[in-house]
Amino acid sequence: MDSNVVVLDGESLTTEILYKLSRPGTKIKISDDAWKRIEASRTAVDKAVAESEITGVKIYGVTTGFGKNAPKQIAKQHLHLLQVSIIRSHAAGVGQPLSPERTRMLMAVRINVLSKGCSGVSPGVLRAFIDAFNESCLPIVPEKGTVGACGDLAPLAHVALGLIGEGDMWSPATGRRGAIEVLQHHKLKALDYKRDLNPKDGLALVNGAQLITSLGSEAVERAAAIARQADVVTALTVQILRGSAEPYRREIHDRRNHSGQGKSAARLWQLLDLKRFPEANLLRRVGGPDDEVQDAYSLRCAPQVHGVACDTTEMVRNWLNIELNSATDNPIVVGDNILVGGNFHGEYPAKALDYLAIGIHELSSISERRIDKLMHGRNTEKNSENEVILPSFLVNPAPVDGLNSGFMIAHCTAAALVSENKGLCHPASVDNIPTSDGQEDHVSMGGWAARKALQVVENVETVLGIELLASCQGMFLRQKNKGKTGDEPKLTAPLQKVYDLVIGSSVRLAANDIYMAPNIEAAVRLLREEKVRIIHHFSMCSCIV
Repeated sequence: MDSNVVVLDGESLTTEILYKLSRPGTKIKISDDAWKRIEASRTAVDKAVAESEITGVKIYGVTTGFGKNAPKQIAKQHLHLLQVSIIRSHAAGVGQPLSPERTRMLMAVRINVLSKGCSGVSPGVLRAFIDAFNESCLPIVPEKGTVGACGDLAPLAHVALGLIGEGDMWSPATGRRGAIEVLQHHKLKALDYKRDLNPKDGLALVNGAQLITSLGSEAVERAAAIARQADVVTALTVQILRGSAEPYRREIHDRRNHSGQGKSAARLWQLLDLKRFPEANLLRRVGGPDDEVQDAYSLRCAPQVHGVACDTTEMVRNWLNIELNSATDNPIVVGDNILVGGNFHGEYPAKALDYLAIGIHELSSISERRIDKLMHGRNTEKNSENEVILPSFLVNPAPVDGLNSGFMIAHCTAAALVSENKGLCHPASVDNIPTSDGQEDHVSMGGWAARKALQVVENVETVLGIELLASCQGMFLRQKNKGKTGDEPKLTAPLQKVYDLVIGSSVRLAANDIYMAPNIEAAVRLLREEKVRIIHHFSMCSCIV
C-alpha cells in the first residue's frame, strides 16, 4: 500500500500516526472490518427510528432536541432539519482559524472515531468526509469556542458546516473560498441535508472531544521530541562550562529507579563519558586541579528534572492514544442498543494536557538557568595572553570593553518565555462554568488546556534553542580565544557533530554583536525538525532514545 495512505479502523490510531496525517499529501482509508461495523450501527439507528415511530419512545438527539431540549420530541418530517440545525447553530466558534495541518488532524480523529462503529453515521456521509480530507478540502475552523464537554461541539460543527457546503473552506488549489466553490473545484459534492443527512448524522459529525485530542496529539509529539533533545543541549552546555559528567553515572540513578530519570542520565552519560571520548578536554576531571567538587543544580540535577518531563509525556501519550480510539458520542450505538451516556466529557484529555504543560515547562525553567550560567562566563579562565577565554554574555569585550551586549537580551527573551509559561501552566481543567441552562453543569475546559499546552511546548522549544545557540557560541569563543599556546578545545565526538550541524546551518556565530533574532529562529528550527535528536541517534546507537 502507498506509504502516504493511513488505514483507520477506530482501534489503532496513535498520536504519532495522527501527527503524520497533519502533513499534506497523506490520505485516509477505512478498513473493511470498520466499514462492516459502521453499516451495522447505521442499521441499528434506522431500526430504532422506525420502532420509535410506532412506540413513541424518544431517542436522544435522533428524535429529540439537544441539551436542554432533550425532552422535546421532533416530528418525523423535521428529523432531517434537526440534523442540519445542530450543525448551523453549533458552528459558533471565534478566533483565529486552525492551521491547515491542525484542521487535518481534527478531521482525521473524527473520521477514526466514526470508524469505530458506535456513532451510527450513514456510510455515505462518512465517505464524503473522507473524500474532503483526501482532497485537502479543509473547513475553516475557529480555534476558540469549546468548553470541552458534550465534546468539542463548535469546532466540529464548523467542520460539518463545510461538508454541507456552507461557510468557508480552504484547499492548496483554491485558497480560502466558499465551501461549495472549493468542493466543486475538486469535483466533490456537498452533502444535501434533505437527501444525505439521516437521523443522527448531524449529531454524529459534531459530538466528541476531538479538538482536544488532535491539538493534544501535536503537543505531546512535539514535547517528546524536545524532551529527547534537551539532554543533548544540556550535555553541550556542561562541556562549555567545564562541568562534570559524574552526576550522570548509572550507579546514582539506579537507586532512584524512575524510568525517565534513568533514560535522561543514560543519554547524558553516553554523550559525556570520558572513557569513550578521551580526546574531549573540556569536561572537569574528578580529583583534578580544576575540580570544583560539584556543579550547580541546573547541570547536576538535569536527569531528575528532564526525567519528569519524559515520564509525563509518556503518560499523556498513553492517555491520548486511548482517547483517539474511544467512542465519545452521545448517544452511542452498541449492538442494537442506543445508549445515553457521557463519553463526550473531555476531562481525561484536559487533565492530561494540563499535566503535560506543567511537566514539559520544567525543561525551559532549568534551561534558562543554564543559559544564565553561560552569561556569567568563566572570567577566571584565561589564555596565555591573560585574556578571558569565555567572557560574560558570550561576547568579546574588544575593541572597547562594554561596547558589546552579546547574549544579554537573548537571555531576557528566554526568561520572558519561562515567565509566560508559569501563567500558562495554571490548569484549565480546574475551571468550570455551567452552560445549556444548567444541563451541562460540569465541563472540562479541555480546548484551552490543549491550546495552552501547545504554547508551552513552543516556548520550551525556543528557550532550548537559545541554550543550544549560546552553547555553540561558547564553543566558538573557546576556539577563538584559546591563545597562541593554548590547547585546541575538543568536545566529545557526538557533541562535535551537533556543533558542526549548528554552524553548518544558517546560524552565524561572531565574536562581536550581530543581529540575533535570525540565529535564534535557525537554532529553534533545528530542534523542531528533530535534527539534534537524529545526530544523537546515529552517533550514539546504543543510547536509549
